[in-house]
Amino acid sequence: MTEKSSLEYAQQLDREDDLKQYRDEFYIQPETIYFDGNSLGLLSKRAEESLLSMLESWKQFGIDGWLKGDNPWFYFSEKLGEKCAPLIGADQNEVIVTGSTTVNLHQILSTFFKPEGKRTKILADELNFPTDIYAIKSQLRVHGLDPEEHLIQVKSRDGQTLDENDIIDAMTDEVAIIVLAGVLYRSGQILDMERLTKAAHERGILIAFDLCHSIGSVPHSLSDWDVDFAFWCTYKHLNGGPGSVAGMYVNKKHFGTSPGLAGWFSSDKNKQFDMEHELSAAPDAGVMQMGTPHLLSAAPLLGSLSMFEEAGIEKIREKSLKMTDYMMTLIDAELNGFGFTMANPRDEEKRGGHIFLEHEEAARICKALKENNVIPDFRTPNGIRLAPVALYNTFEEVWQVVKILKKIMQNEEYKKFENKRDVVA
Repeated sequence: MTEKSSLEYAQQLDREDDLKQYRDEFYIQPETIYFDGNSLGLLSKRAEESLLSMLESWKQFGIDGWLKGDNPWFYFSEKLGEKCAPLIGADQNEVIVTGSTTVNLHQILSTFFKPEGKRTKILADELNFPTDIYAIKSQLRVHGLDPEEHLIQVKSRDGQTLDENDIIDAMTDEVAIIVLAGVLYRSGQILDMERLTKAAHERGILIAFDLCHSIGSVPHSLSDWDVDFAFWCTYKHLNGGPGSVAGMYVNKKHFGTSPGLAGWFSSDKNKQFDMEHELSAAPDAGVMQMGTPHLLSAAPLLGSLSMFEEAGIEKIREKSLKMTDYMMTLIDAELNGFGFTMANPRDEEKRGGHIFLEHEEAARICKALKENNVIPDFRTPNGIRLAPVALYNTFEEVWQVVKILKKIMQNEEYKKFENKRDVVA
């Protein structure tokens, strides 16, 4: 056994961890190792407190809560946008917390996809999360365009990752807008957003990124990179809770564009209650809002984001990389010969916040992990995602998960389960 394979080594890494105090901020079930934070982050005490505070303001103020209290509801979406801005490298007025991932992509495409002449196509890829593709296809149909002809999906060479050269080669003069993931949801590959944005703009193409699997885990510099648009959920690495309100970024160079899907909260806040039937549009990213904000689904974010402010995304990324690197080292040492394939990038510049293992018995192995009180994430047809989250997981837990996986394989514990996913995987 090498030094890194020892429990003592993992415990030493935990003692040296600059972020270890944040683990006590979260509700962690006893004797359970939660490695599914890239699907749904755990509840923190601060998120709980900010939700209860929002309920208290409703109880105390009634309708006056829109302008009274510590966090007036009327400006709450903008306040959360300001707190998200450092995580993506954006100016505060370029970010708004609103809607959901899919709604926000629909808003971006409704506003900025303007097929004209030859430029009638949307460029995406074959590894993107399904909701993005559903939204793109439906937007094409709204314009009377056949998705079979007007949606270009870049192929993967290995079934797990994308080559930026292939994406750039697909940026033809027929493409109007590009929608890509910042981090691929299966393999965890980070795309070179700066390079792709530069290439798109050189060809006169707008570009948007889905940051669902990168925000809160990977630093971004969207404004410096001159990215046009981005959208994301907040219930994964940001720990906002199931169905928590999503976010959107609009580069300030696009301010002044009328929203494709307008609503009351698209208004300039100083004029919103004039009740005119002509929209006085907000002068910043707030214009992308539609209806009244979902305050009880947004409230937990206030507490959660305060930890990101304190810790800093750079330190979070540093620990995340250290944890996934440690896990890969242990997998190589302990799970060789059991049929696993590591399908995530090994290169730190390309690796997001989770490990992705493939195995022909993946569904059964995930069920066996749960029986052993390890919470993984299964991805059809044969993928196991394991996400050690910097704010609440430990290096000792990484060590334990690999040991438990080895035990499951040695004892063939997975064979008692069916090799198929549950209704929700």
